Amino acid sequence: MEIKPQCVVALTWTLKDSLGEVLDELEEPVEFLVGGGDLLARIEEALQGHEKGAELDLHLEPEEAFGDFNDQLIFLEPRTLFPKEIEEGMTFEGLPPGTHPDAPKDVLYTVTEIYPEHVVLDGNHPLAGISIRLHVKVEDVREATEEEIGAGSAGTGFFKPPGGAGDSTIH
Repeated sequence: MEIKPQCVVALTWTLKDSLGEVLDELEEPVEFLVGGGDLLARIEEALQGHEKGAELDLHLEPEEAFGDFNDQLIFLEPRTLFPKEIEEGMTFEGLPPGTHPDAPKDVLYTVTEIYPEHVVLDGNHPLAGISIRLHVKVEDVREATEEEIGAGSAGTGFFKPPGGAGDSTIH
């Protein structure tokens, strides 16, 4: 079956930065809805017309992937507004009450530094500002179900485009 909108592809991949360092590797296939909200537009475009067994090597600039780094998404917040057991690397969907009023509410924030009085939070995607190289293998292609089409997703969302709280995970 040829890949086209409203079908589901099962993919494996190796994701590297522009220096060739492996950032993520998926050895077991994961399903994504083509024509939904699961994949970055550039990946969907490249997959169109291919079939099971196809292998593609893509180079994505930040604007085609996870966006440019935005220093306006870095916030220094009072330590007292966060749980006692907070650790670097923890994530929060939105910020708790009492934090910066202009901070976007629909962003996943990562704790990057902890000080006795403050916590530094970063609302950028972990791969923001990075050019990526992606080797993708199409493990399977099938028709999407009505439920998947209605939801706009095969249910994984690992490679969601930037713009929502669920977009910070690659794998």
